[in-house]
Amino acid sequence: MASPPSLRRRLIVLPLMFFITLLPHAQSNLSPDYYNKTCPQFTEIAQRIIVDKQLSTPTTAAGLLRVFFHDCMVGGCDASLLISSNSFNTAERDSDLNRALPGDAFDVVVRLKTALELECPNTVSCSDILAVAARDLITMVGGPYYDVRFGRKDSLVSRASDVKGHIATPNMTVDEIVSTFASKGLDLRDLVTLSGAHTIGFAHCSEFANRIYNFSETAPVDPTLHPTYAEALQKLCANYTIEQGMSAFNDVMTPGKFDNMYYKNLKNGMGLLASDQALVSDPRTKPYVDLYAENQTAFFDAFARVIEKVSVYGVKTEKDGEVRKRCDAFNSLQGDNGEKETHQSF
Repeated sequence: MASPPSLRRRLIVLPLMFFITLLPHAQSNLSPDYYNKTCPQFTEIAQRIIVDKQLSTPTTAAGLLRVFFHDCMVGGCDASLLISSNSFNTAERDSDLNRALPGDAFDVVVRLKTALELECPNTVSCSDILAVAARDLITMVGGPYYDVRFGRKDSLVSRASDVKGHIATPNMTVDEIVSTFASKGLDLRDLVTLSGAHTIGFAHCSEFANRIYNFSETAPVDPTLHPTYAEALQKLCANYTIEQGMSAFNDVMTPGKFDNMYYKNLKNGMGLLASDQALVSDPRTKPYVDLYAENQTAFFDAFARVIEKVSVYGVKTEKDGEVRKRCDAFNSLQGDNGEKETHQSF
């Protein structure tokens, strides 16, 4: 016999309520409708500015995604990476691991914040701006759409000294990268999936030069690199020590499109960074590389899931943060002991 409608509703609601109680308190305060009343034009303004910026500067999507990930991995998704250093503090942005982050990504955030402050002052946080910009830019260059919940507050602290150990570097071993990701609650599949973000963007020659010049006493070039690809990289980066801005696309085949070509490249010895190429050599990660190389839908589904998971990592809500008036400065400077000082940050 069919269950009465009221009973069916209770059977649906109870598991949902149980799921909600399992969410960390900060995450449970987030909602896709957070700005519906306080800033109803938020989504429209964001989309307009994001589209304009990406069309004028096609590297914006990759740069913003990198900034978003670097921000979330250090203390959570709280826009701490956007803070500029001053005479009182060296901020995350000026740590060795973040100095090469592209200016285009910071520029689009400034444009978004300026427009939103004019429309609805003191309302939309910089951390929410980063989250929606990452989603919209990924989608704009062909990647998957995923839901973004809002209500994040911006951090009250940003220190360069907090960055080390939280972000994977190009020459880390797979074991080291696995450990770094595991500390954020991300597993092996998450690691391989998020690495797929390298389907767009570029890396400076200095980040992979050791693979193409004097690799070892017995091999001048990393033998895991395709010979023709390695030769092309050598020519491209020939003057990299003088022209330090020299760089190469992470995905040489479809550099501006978010697709699964990154994984196909790995299988053909065309992973630009050592940490990328290692994913196809390690038996723990290779099955996921193989899966995503063959099935773009599987990659997109997994990427949407994990980037949504990352986007709520360590978020601040309510009194744990603030809504900055400018994304590059605290509303008031924070002392080393966490107490507010009277100095204004500019």
